[in-house]
Amino acid sequence: MFREFATVYPGHIDLPDHGQNATPANERRFSNEQLAGVFAKTEAVAKLMDRSGWDTLWMAEHHFQYEGYEVIPNLLMAAVHLCHLTTRLKIGCGFNIAPMWHPLRLAEDYAVADILTKGRTVFGVGRGYHSREVETFGAPIIDQDANRELFEEQIEVIFKAFNNESFSHKGKHYTLPPEVPYRGYTLKELTLVPRPVNMPVECWQPVVSAGARGLDFMIKHGMKGAVGGGAATMREGPITAYREAAARAGIDLKLGENLMMGMADTKEKAVKELRPLYEEHAKMFAPLGFVPGVNAAQIEAIGRRGGWDEAGVPTLDHFMKLGSWFAGTPDELIAYLKELESRYPGMEHINISTPMSAPESVMLEQLGWVAEAVMPKFKQG
Repeated sequence: MFREFATVYPGHIDLPDHGQNATPANERRFSNEQLAGVFAKTEAVAKLMDRSGWDTLWMAEHHFQYEGYEVIPNLLMAAVHLCHLTTRLKIGCGFNIAPMWHPLRLAEDYAVADILTKGRTVFGVGRGYHSREVETFGAPIIDQDANRELFEEQIEVIFKAFNNESFSHKGKHYTLPPEVPYRGYTLKELTLVPRPVNMPVECWQPVVSAGARGLDFMIKHGMKGAVGGGAATMREGPITAYREAAARAGIDLKLGENLMMGMADTKEKAVKELRPLYEEHAKMFAPLGFVPGVNAAQIEAIGRRGGWDEAGVPTLDHFMKLGSWFAGTPDELIAYLKELESRYPGMEHINISTPMSAPESVMLEQLGWVAEAVMPKFKQG
């Protein structure tokens, strides 16, 4: 049953206009002052969530987005700051993009955040999907096989560093440590200083394609899975596939166990206001492959002003029928979540998020009423 309630705030500014008839995504550009304002918005969201009983605020690591959609480049620094402003809220890294890091720097920085926040920073890793980001940092993403190969070796290194007093590693991309002279001896092993103090490290990874290789790798390292984004409309597939991967490793999981499901949320009276927010979401994510079912012609249409209906772009109503977007009263949301609980008896984490580009006032309103009217129905059993 659902015990942990979370939301994702990817780090968008309050955009001045929304929807298919507003500014196309590639034409947006904001000042540094506007982009830096996202951190005050993050503080407001975290403080409300902390005082109203939410469990985890997940944020997304992204870079170079002058368009204003995802503007937080360092989740671990943000987590430390936010935990100093709150008392109980956990801050989730959703996700640190490992190919843009040296694995030992990521391991060190997480360990510091773990200590400074007294265990309230939740580790999460991903492979990335923005070519502008990953390739700029010198890692592959257009070559998906090379990206996965690098990512998997990095995760091997990170968990060796977390779980061992000393370690070494020799692979295709990393030889750690290099066998160099140091203080009169040849270096053979390293110790991560500091290591996390809250062990074992809880680690999450997004589940999108739900391929056997990726899921087997997650199970091998005890990684939990966040089902959302492009996978939200095919959630039965990833959830079943994750349990099957566990079974291949000899682990018996209930359907949904060690997984978190994501969904977008709003009030019924705001469906009209939700539509342009959905359209802004599509403008951001369709060209990146995270709006299921769109074809090349529809993606081209999404990049222009208007004309989406003529191009057959999937509508908000389409995704509401599929269950990945929700609009309704608190009672309707409670009923919907209860139905999900019955379908996935092992799932304890639910991620209810406002749409990409939702203004701060809308985010705070939505998070407030979910905490007041919905969460108590689950947290009290």
